[in-house]
Amino acid sequence: MAYAAAKSDKIHTDVLTKAREACYKGRDAFYACLEKESDKKPTEIASMGLLYPLECKQLRNEYVKQCRSSWVKHFDKQYCQNKRVQTLLNDKGSTRGV
Repeated sequence: MAYAAAKSDKIHTDVLTKAREACYKGRDAFYACLEKESDKKPTEIASMGLLYPLECKQLRNEYVKQCRSSWVKHFDKQYCQNKRVQTLLNDKGSTRGV
């Protein structure tokens, strides 16, 4: 009986690693779609105000299914911040020296 209790408390790092890798794979596929389809009009709404085109909806669903909701929010927030900074840098670069 004590053996079963002790064994159930063991952390299965291989399972956690596989889940994390699946999450990252789903995230990367979704964000790659966003970059690829950036010329399309965003019609879908994700967390943190992220907008994305219909062409990426299936990848978004897979991403959300593979990752914890707190991770999805974190990655969406991070993506939005990075895009905002990139936009600011691109805008500043085009007006520099005018």
